[in-house]
Amino acid sequence: MKKIFTLLLFVCFHGYFCPAQTSSGNNRLEVVKMGYMTRELNLTPDEAQRFWPVYNNYQSEIREARSQYPDDEVAFERKVVEIKERYKGNFKKVLGNDNQRVNRVYTTDKQFNNALRNELRNRQQTQQSQGNHPAQNQFQRQDKTNNSNNRSNTNPGNKRKPNQR
Repeated sequence: MKKIFTLLLFVCFHGYFCPAQTSSGNNRLEVVKMGYMTRELNLTPDEAQRFWPVYNNYQSEIREARSQYPDDEVAFERKVVEIKERYKGNFKKVLGNDNQRVNRVYTTDKQFNNALRNELRNRQQTQQSQGNHPAQNQFQRQDKTNNSNNRSNTNPGNKRKPNQR
């Protein structure tokens, strides 16, 4: 019954929270993340309706911080801590003033991102071991093209002096 309820919740709120997604891959990822976090946080429909706008604002601020500090990891992490502290009160309002549940928002988010990163790494390793990695093949083609061009241009036997036939 709980699984059916959770699935129904996603179907109802999916169109409300994800209509502006342009890529179907990003859209699917958002739906999976919503499902994972809703299940792990045991959100009721009322909580979910109030939680997701707050969480989406939180995520956009994290993305903005990353774009502000692309090369300074310490400054980025400091900004993330500030954002988390500021949103802790917002999540408490939604989740019923429960510190443990609020902390689970952050740990669940981290667990999901780590699982996603591991899955991506595993898929890339699988593709590389099978020789089907598109980027790798592209670089190999470019290297072959560059090497063939370089051989014809750098081979002393191919160069003629202007007055020789």
